Amino acid sequence: MKAFLALIFLWSSGAVITPPDSSVVTLPRSTPEAQGISSAAILDFIETADREIDAMNSFMLVRHGQVVAEGWWAPYDAATPHVLYSLSKSFTSTAVGLAVAEGKLSIHDRVIDFFPEDVPAEPSENLKSMRVHDLLRMSAGHEVEVSLGLNDVWTRAFLHHPVPYKPGTHFLYNTPATYMLSAIVQKATGQTVFDYLQPRLFEPLGFEDHSWGTSPQGVTLGGYGLNIRTEDIARFGQLYLQKGMWNGKQLIPASWVEAATARQTSNGSNPDSDWEQGYGYQFWRSRHNTYRGDGAFGQYCMVFPDQDAVVAITSGVRDMQAVMNLVWDKLLPAMSDAPLPEDPATQARLKEKLSSLAVKTVSGKADSPLTESVSGKWFDLAENDLGVAAVSIDFSGLQPVLQMQTAQGDGRIEIGFETWQKGHTFFTNGIGRALLQAADFAVGASGAWTADDTYTVKLVYYETPFYTTMNFRFDGDALTIDSEHNVAFGPTKRPTLTGRAR
Repeated sequence: MKAFLALIFLWSSGAVITPPDSSVVTLPRSTPEAQGISSAAILDFIETADREIDAMNSFMLVRHGQVVAEGWWAPYDAATPHVLYSLSKSFTSTAVGLAVAEGKLSIHDRVIDFFPEDVPAEPSENLKSMRVHDLLRMSAGHEVEVSLGLNDVWTRAFLHHPVPYKPGTHFLYNTPATYMLSAIVQKATGQTVFDYLQPRLFEPLGFEDHSWGTSPQGVTLGGYGLNIRTEDIARFGQLYLQKGMWNGKQLIPASWVEAATARQTSNGSNPDSDWEQGYGYQFWRSRHNTYRGDGAFGQYCMVFPDQDAVVAITSGVRDMQAVMNLVWDKLLPAMSDAPLPEDPATQARLKEKLSSLAVKTVSGKADSPLTESVSGKWFDLAENDLGVAAVSIDFSGLQPVLQMQTAQGDGRIEIGFETWQKGHTFFTNGIGRALLQAADFAVGASGAWTADDTYTVKLVYYETPFYTTMNFRFDGDALTIDSEHNVAFGPTKRPTLTGRAR
């Protein structure tokens, strides 16, 4: 799984679509009380999340089709698409359902029949019996995921991977299996999943500036790689809540919605775990008779059929269960069957809180006894796996500027104090090495002197769940840089960098 997920950034650019009509009506807005949920409960949820969860990126609550609360933790914002990771799988499932409805394929089709050129010379009986249905419910028959490399033909690598279990009998969360679903839709329709969904899903729901990466073979990644906005997540959840109906048109067959979100396979028995309530067709069953799509580090589309509600969340957390527990503890009990009396005072407090949310900035001082002596001084770094040759921090202007000389070129990041300064960079400090090749990556930066000899910079890559905290410790002509990510597909702590002044 880790080896496969390490490729997440390698094709993250993908195609980008902006619908020609950008005046698409958004979801309607309402006060919480009008939709039967108290502003006080939502405020409690937001304050608790802001205090206890590191780090929330965005939140939107929809009740009875109306947005009753929404907020973004700066530098995150409503207009910027956010990477979904495995929440992308639910969109691939939707493409399969649409292709089935159009008669392009059947869930009972054998997988090998779509890729005769990639099948082993002597396929095993288990491989021969693997069907689309098995891929959808994560029961392909594998014991471990296949590792897909840059030079592999991904469908061929998948089909040559051992299948020790009879398909349909063994649950294994399997991102390459979702890729195969994407490849099957492309084989059956002649279009990538991204292009296939454009007129059938993305345009009717009003998606803008969305993108989805592709494999080396030009196949939509399927299991990850989709980038959309928070409200797009909420609209997708609302579409499923409405059994595929949108603005009077049946976009997805209701029968597919019901099958995809039902329990299609068992994946455990722990009543307190939202990962052991069963699995559908690329959707998770959750506690309280709910279901969801979710992605690494806390990207959620949570659907509440009994309460007629949707919760969309993006975050960068290590404990994904904690986020859902907070929803169950604070929001679910507060949903009433009937409207509540309006509460203008609490509504005002909630609105103020939602509008002032921010990822925690670096806490410290704006100045230090060392500021003048180190300002603008270049430090040449020892050889490192990031390819950073030298760094400098210039404190002479209105805002400090972190400057870097790297194998990709020279870069600079302006740094806010007690606020977030937005900019663009190609530097990600090793979160995903391929990102270092990106020419224009959104970042928010905050910094402060956390000790007389240490300047700390926090970089939030606000199209993703990641942030990095970097400590620059100055000691005469020596510089030591220690850094750590909030979350990562591997170690969060980066190797120490050392440098000497020129």
